Amino acid sequence: MSSKEVQVGIAGMGYSVPDQVIDNHYFTRFVETSDEWIVQRTGIKERRWLEPGEKPSDLFTAAAKMALEKSQVAAEDVDLIIVCTVSGDHQGTPASACIVQDNLGAKKAAAFDLQAACAGFLYGLQVGSQFLKSGTYQNVLVIGGECLSRMSDIYDRNSVIIFGDGAGAALLQPHDVCKQGLIEDITIGADGSGAQFITRPRGGGLERLTPEILSEGTHLIRMQGREVYRFAVSRMTSLMKWAMEGQDPEELSLVVPHQVNRRILETATEKLGFPEEKVFINIDRYGNTSAGSVPIAMCEAIEADLFEKDKLVVIAAFGSGLTWGAARIRW
Repeated sequence: MSSKEVQVGIAGMGYSVPDQVIDNHYFTRFVETSDEWIVQRTGIKERRWLEPGEKPSDLFTAAAKMALEKSQVAAEDVDLIIVCTVSGDHQGTPASACIVQDNLGAKKAAAFDLQAACAGFLYGLQVGSQFLKSGTYQNVLVIGGECLSRMSDIYDRNSVIIFGDGAGAALLQPHDVCKQGLIEDITIGADGSGAQFITRPRGGGLERLTPEILSEGTHLIRMQGREVYRFAVSRMTSLMKWAMEGQDPEELSLVVPHQVNRRILETATEKLGFPEEKVFINIDRYGNTSAGSVPIAMCEAIEADLFEKDKLVVIAAFGSGLTWGAARIRW
């Protein structure tokens, strides 16, 4: 193996969202809210939810197939599958990555799940890149996706209006093979002292589910909105600042942030002086799809031909844990 470190590129990307559209009026049957209230505070007009009988792994698999097709790589040649999710088909085991491996027919691929919530895709890019840099693998499939509609309390206005379902995927290869999407740098981090800000308070390995817990809905997502907002603005600002430090602003093609809340995104990007046209936002149509957010947005930006060749794309995300990550990519 050469002593020269392998540079990692993104050979192709894909995404998948459910067909079912849930608009803001839907929630007026369960909580005190309105379309105007939701749009004003979040920027969300609608989101996609899986229907009964549909599985998160269906989304993961469809996104992966599209990424492989765009990369012109056969499933049989995939070496590793990383699924970044907190809402896979099963709680704990088996890993959704193993289900995707079987669905794809990627028989030689190792497979595992990774949990970093909304920052999951960035964590997946970092972890997947190391397998390429070490020379261990040549084709690494990183999938970020969620089905948070089934982990949200329909009677909790703070969370249920925000989340959507969806998945995005990227196939990583040595850059000298794919010759595009050069990942110049990645950073990831965590601060466990804020773990309580976004959590599922009960159930899991803490305690067995009981009728009381189920009736209270305390096994579902709970958020401390003010704390999350403060963290989000601060962290998103610092991540994007990190990504562009020492870079020529004229080299920036597009910023693709985690689609958490339009107000948060606008506040953070205004602080850094990024022009509106340089920031990709699709939260109005999909809501917050957590680990699926960044790769879905990247795919739509690619479809709209917004990534200029040989210019910089900045992606950034943060999530429960607390976790965060950012990457600077030379497209």
